[in-house]
Amino acid sequence: MDSRFRPKLITILREGYDRKQFSSDLIAGIIVGIVALPLAIAFAIASGVGPEKGLYTAVIAGFVVAALGGSRAQITGPTGAFIVIIYGVVSQYGYDGLAVATLIAGFLLIAMGLTGMGTLLRFIPYPVTIGFTSGIALIIFSAQIRDFLGLQIPLVPAEFIGKWITYSEYLRTFNANALLIGLLSLIVVFFWPRVTHRIPGSLVAILVATALVQWMKLPVDTIGSRFGSVPNHLPAPHLPDISFELIRKLFPSAITIALLGAIESLLSAVVADGMLGTRHRSNVELVAQGIGNVLSPIFGGIPATGAIARTATNIKNGGRTPVSGMIHSATLLLIMIFFGPWAALIPMPALAAILIYVAYNMSEWQTFLQTLRSPKSDVAVLLVTFFLTILIDLTVAIEVGVVLAAILFMQRMADVTQVGFKTRELGEQEDTEDPKAISKRKVPQGVEVFEIYGSLFFAAVDQFKDALRRVEKNPKVLILRMRHVLALDASGLKAIEDLYKKLQKDKSVLVLSGVHAQPLVAMDHAGFLDKIGEENVQPDIDQALKRAQQILEGTGRG
Repeated sequence: MDSRFRPKLITILREGYDRKQFSSDLIAGIIVGIVALPLAIAFAIASGVGPEKGLYTAVIAGFVVAALGGSRAQITGPTGAFIVIIYGVVSQYGYDGLAVATLIAGFLLIAMGLTGMGTLLRFIPYPVTIGFTSGIALIIFSAQIRDFLGLQIPLVPAEFIGKWITYSEYLRTFNANALLIGLLSLIVVFFWPRVTHRIPGSLVAILVATALVQWMKLPVDTIGSRFGSVPNHLPAPHLPDISFELIRKLFPSAITIALLGAIESLLSAVVADGMLGTRHRSNVELVAQGIGNVLSPIFGGIPATGAIARTATNIKNGGRTPVSGMIHSATLLLIMIFFGPWAALIPMPALAAILIYVAYNMSEWQTFLQTLRSPKSDVAVLLVTFFLTILIDLTVAIEVGVVLAAILFMQRMADVTQVGFKTRELGEQEDTEDPKAISKRKVPQGVEVFEIYGSLFFAAVDQFKDALRRVEKNPKVLILRMRHVLALDASGLKAIEDLYKKLQKDKSVLVLSGVHAQPLVAMDHAGFLDKIGEENVQPDIDQALKRAQQILEGTGRG
């Protein structure tokens, strides 16, 4: 097997896996499985599907990704990042539509991993990530208000503003008992970590809230009253009905699921690397996440990805290999088999409190405020992505955010690209400490030296052309210094070719100086080096001036 696509589990087993490490993985896997139980149920319900589908996802995808993934301690399952997109798909196409979108996303993730895109995803701008993450957190918080207050609303609108308008209209129907259970659960979740990290606060909150509701017979909604009983077994594998028309409609949502899954899983893997001092295999992780998301809907699950909080919990409790992730899934399966029916007793306000806590942690409000002090272009990307996420659509937010960030980046790159005739712009504009400065050399009469600082790509081509228009009379030889040009695209190459044709028409010669590897390869592939002649491509300014002198004297071919 190619080492680039070898799962971490195989590597670890080859290195040697002893009983001591298994004991640590066993304890960590059981603990993180218990932690994952209320989260899997809560994320599923918030996504608009039954609670059991969150459990199916954590069991199936969690086990598969741990066994085949590229991270040592990654824990995979349903996460808050998917809630918005899942809820939208389920509202419009039902669960079968979500299953199809998840299948497509799974195959997209596999393709991304096999084509090496794992290393490219790190180029998604940070303001975009913070913008949609904070937006998702606000949407998750908003979606919990009905259950937290016990509002008697028959149907909550999917739109952000519509939700709050409806809440205000039904505020008089709030249930004091639900609010009491919600507040108690929220206090437990927030402050329990000060008591111990060994037992998750979310589990304690659910146990306390469930016991209190059953003992006092409080009239609040539970999972059972809302969704019925929770199955105590995995469903038989089943493929959803798939049609080309459905695939066409769901493809944009599938792309968003794939992108979110890739970003979240690789971010979680990076966090794990930081805690363990290891290095994950990003493309292996994407392939494994893809396989997990293909199998999850076949077994009645929803989209899954790496979960940062659960991964950190796994590591803090001794999990060091993928075995702990596999045990986490097995633990959830055993809990579902033996205690599944009991899950129906969990109060909905308690789950709402857990998700409000998740939204608080997910919001990264401190980072959001800090990013507002960044350059204006980054602030614009952040705010556009944030508001599009909560007001329009997550898919649109990511697409617009990435495109806007790319445009603003290109503008900044174009702004730092400088061009000018160094034979006319000497003095303060040139670094006199530079040993290669043109001011320290004698430029023959009839020779002009033109220098570019920065990448010559399509956004900077106009600046290049504007500078060329300042030439009143073409010189006998024009030396184009490219020692500071590290990147050249097709538009930049076309501009140089146009310059060459213009000079050739005016019986002038173009000489290139100090061309770096990437621009040189681009010129060679385009056949430009054959046109200009290798003798007119010189390694530095001294050789270029020498070549210009030969042309002036008629001893070198023009």
